[in-house]
Amino acid sequence: MTFEQEQQFVSKIKKYVTDNLSLSQISDDDLQQRIEEIVEQYIGEQYCSIDQRVSIVEQVYSSIRGFGLLDSIIKDESITEVMINGPKNVFIEQNGRLYKLDKQFESQRKLEDVIQRIVGLAGREVNQANPICDTRLPDGSRVNVVLPPIALCGPTVTIRKFSKTPMTIAKLIEYGSITQEIADKLQLLVKAKYNIFISGGTGSGKTTFLNALSNYIPKDERVITIEDSAELQIEGIDNLVSLETRNANASGAGQITIRDLIKSSLRMRPERIIVGECRGGEALDMLQAMNTGHDGSLSTGHANSTEDMLSRLETMVLQGAAGLPLEAIRQQIASAVDIIIHLSRLRDKSRKTMEITEVVGYVNGKIILNPLYVFEEDEKSTLEKVSGKLKRTDNKMQNTFKLKLSGFKSEI
Repeated sequence: MTFEQEQQFVSKIKKYVTDNLSLSQISDDDLQQRIEEIVEQYIGEQYCSIDQRVSIVEQVYSSIRGFGLLDSIIKDESITEVMINGPKNVFIEQNGRLYKLDKQFESQRKLEDVIQRIVGLAGREVNQANPICDTRLPDGSRVNVVLPPIALCGPTVTIRKFSKTPMTIAKLIEYGSITQEIADKLQLLVKAKYNIFISGGTGSGKTTFLNALSNYIPKDERVITIEDSAELQIEGIDNLVSLETRNANASGAGQITIRDLIKSSLRMRPERIIVGECRGGEALDMLQAMNTGHDGSLSTGHANSTEDMLSRLETMVLQGAAGLPLEAIRQQIASAVDIIIHLSRLRDKSRKTMEITEVVGYVNGKIILNPLYVFEEDEKSTLEKVSGKLKRTDNKMQNTFKLKLSGFKSEI
C-alpha cells in the first residue's frame, strides 16, 4: 500500500468513525478497539503490512482524540525539537541537526484544531485577539504558538521536547559537558548556597543544566520553582512548590507574571528560589530575593558570554525599574550573583560548558569577574568536531565565605 493510498484509507475511516460513532459517549480504549475493527473490515483482502495497519489505526485515533501528526513525533525519543511553520512545513531536530519531515497536516483548520487542543489542556487560550501563547504538553514539553495574522506562513508551533528521564550531573559527565572534578566543585557551590546564574544561547542546554544542578540541593530544604511553563524535573525534594505563570484571558484580565510569582514566593518561607528563566523586569525581583537572605537561588538567562550576561541583567533590571541609576543596579548584581556558568552550542552541534566564573564585586563602576574554569580546545579539534575540556585557571577563588560558613574545607 502506497503512502497516498494509506492517507486515503485514513480519511475514509475517520469520516466513517465520526459519522457513525457517538464520540462524546465512548471511552478512549473502546474507541481504539472500534477503530481497529473498522480498519480490519475496510482493508479486507487487500495486502497491508502489520506496521501499516498499526499506523492507520494510530493516525485515525490521534486525529480524533490525540494531536494528529504530532502524536507519532512526540513518541519518538530521538526527536528533541519540533517546528511547524504552517500545515505543510514540519521540521524536526534529531541528534542536533534539522530535518524537514515528508509528512504534513491535512489542512490549516486541522492544525488549528490540534493547537486549540494543546492550549486547552493547560487551561490557556489562544485566538486572534491573543495570538501568542506559551504553554506545555501533558508530558511537560514546552510549546510556543503564534497564530495568523501575526504568523504570515500559517499557525506556527515550536515544541521543545521534554526528556522522560531527568537530567543528572552523571549524564552531563557522560556527554563530556563537564568532568567529575568540576561536578564535585559545583556540588560544593550548590550546597554552600552560592547564587548561581546559568547563561547561554538558545538551545545551549541552560534548563537541562539547571535541572541537573538542582539535584545537588539538600533534600530537606524548601524549594520554590517559578517558570513560564513548568518543565523543571526536580526529584527527591519533598518540600517543593512549583509555580507557573498565566496569560491574560480574552478580556485582558487575569495575567500572572514571573514578577508576581517571585513576590508571592517570598511570603512562602522559601530556602531556595529557582527561576526557570529571567528575561525581563523580574530580574530585579530575583536579585533582591538573592540579596535578602534567599541564598542558593538558581536561574538562567540568554547571553553570549559571562560579560554579556551582566549587561543583559542590567538591561532586564531597567525594564522593571527604569529610573534606577546604573551604579545601583551594578552594585545589586555584584552582591547578589556569586557564580555564572556559561554554556554554548558549538559548531559540531555539541553542547559544552564554556566557563565557570566568580563574580567578585564592584570596583570603580565595573563588576569584576574572576574566571575559575575556561573551556580550551585541544589538538584533536577539527572543523567538524570540537575536542577539548574545561581547564582550571590560575585564579584563586576569592569569595570563600559561604564555603567556610557551611563547614566545607575544600578549595575550588
